[in-house]
Amino acid sequence: MMRILGRSTSINVRKVLWAAAEAGLSFEHENDWALTKDTQGPEFRALNPNGLVPVLVCAEGVLWESNTICRYLIAKSDRHDLLPDSPFARAAVEKWMDWQAADLNCAWQAAFLGLVRKNPAFRHDQVAIARSVERWNDLMLILERHLAETDGFVIGDTFTLADVVVGLSLQRWLLTPIARPSTPALIAYRQRLQSRPAVQAWIAADVP
Repeated sequence: MMRILGRSTSINVRKVLWAAAEAGLSFEHENDWALTKDTQGPEFRALNPNGLVPVLVCAEGVLWESNTICRYLIAKSDRHDLLPDSPFARAAVEKWMDWQAADLNCAWQAAFLGLVRKNPAFRHDQVAIARSVERWNDLMLILERHLAETDGFVIGDTFTLADVVVGLSLQRWLLTPIARPSTPALIAYRQRLQSRPAVQAWIAADVP
């Protein structure tokens, strides 16, 4: 049985849980890691030397880095609808995954960590938070305009792995206490995502 290690309040752990559920794979989720179980000790660092969740433990070995784990799970299940075989079609999915991991993650850092996580490095830095909110909103408006054109999912009519990572980022944005522009396409997109059985089973709607 595959094991997915990491607390479900982590957005990166939720990526993996959602991807595994969409792929129809059987797995055990060990939620205690980074919650009540230490990820900085030798037991966990033997699995991931970075001391971060998620970690996937399977018959073939150990993987870390959430997007890498997601790609592996989809490939293992031969779900080419979620991550296509064709080089260009696959790249079209992966560009949005990389955009989420690089651009969005950098944009929300001060706002999310300061306002939601109350991280002392950010919570009193109003200038950094304001800049973060502005950049974050700008990026989400890119997604708003894109989804207004597709009127479906990130790649078009078909749900893919890109929607897993982008959908979780959208949830984080909507649940962070900031001023946001009007985004009707994003709201409709979120409703489509929330109707999916894998989301209803694994993704709590109130966790940013």
